[in-house]
Amino acid sequence: MNGGIVGIRESDGSTAVGVQSADGRSVARLCGVEEFWADPRGWLATEPAAPPVDARTVELVPPVLPGARVICIGLNYLKHVAEGSYADAGVPEHPTLFARWPASLSVGGVGVPVPANEPGLDWEGEVAAWVGETLVDVTPNEALAGVVGYSTFNDLTSRVAQKLTSQWILGKNGDKSGPLGPMVPAAEVGDLRDGLKVETRVNGEVVQSGSTDEMVYTVGDTLALISQTLTLRPGDLLATGTPSGVGYSRNPPWLLQPGDTVEVEVERLGILTTPVVANDVRHAGVGA
Repeated sequence: MNGGIVGIRESDGSTAVGVQSADGRSVARLCGVEEFWADPRGWLATEPAAPPVDARTVELVPPVLPGARVICIGLNYLKHVAEGSYADAGVPEHPTLFARWPASLSVGGVGVPVPANEPGLDWEGEVAAWVGETLVDVTPNEALAGVVGYSTFNDLTSRVAQKLTSQWILGKNGDKSGPLGPMVPAAEVGDLRDGLKVETRVNGEVVQSGSTDEMVYTVGDTLALISQTLTLRPGDLLATGTPSGVGYSRNPPWLLQPGDTVEVEVERLGILTTPVVANDVRHAGVGA
């Protein structure tokens, strides 16, 4: 599968799915995004009919359906639980889940703005799992078998907004704040329970270093739990949580500022690089 599955912005504004080369320099169109998620395993076994083109000549976007659900696990590494605001609460019986909208997702290389009311953004390097089959009230093993691929993910967080209420959704849906790496087929990744290294670097300095075998709630268990309440469909995503080392828990806190670069590297999934940029003052001129 070379460098994995990516999205391509078409000239009409729609999204196609392509195969990226291992070095990231080229991409070959495979099919439309709806076609892909109608039969993801079939398309993963298909060679692109279109010739590869220079990746710099196309706009890469997440290969997600507009109606995809992006479900995230909070507090999924014991050391991360211990470093944060919920340390005294211990580890809950069931995973803490929150949602992102697909509109919050972006890809590597895209600048992420710091919202106007935030002192900076916090990093959360992790792994995202892509659902490849319809899952309804399944067992953990069935759920894990339904995962078609994995991506490096950075759950960039607006901490002020996150802590305004007991619900985290506002702080987890900033513009472009969910960069995703290419999707690597699950068969090439293996079982996260065997342990893949997850490392986050800010301006070259390591700030997080963990392993996926440290997860409290596994991918199979969590997807099975979700499937008891709602039907998971091909193209849905599960962000699996972050190791310890986030910025807000440090003394003093360390948050990402415009000009910073954050990298998340996951073993077998590659490096996801994200620049942090100044807010574009989206509302300039409103009310003038």
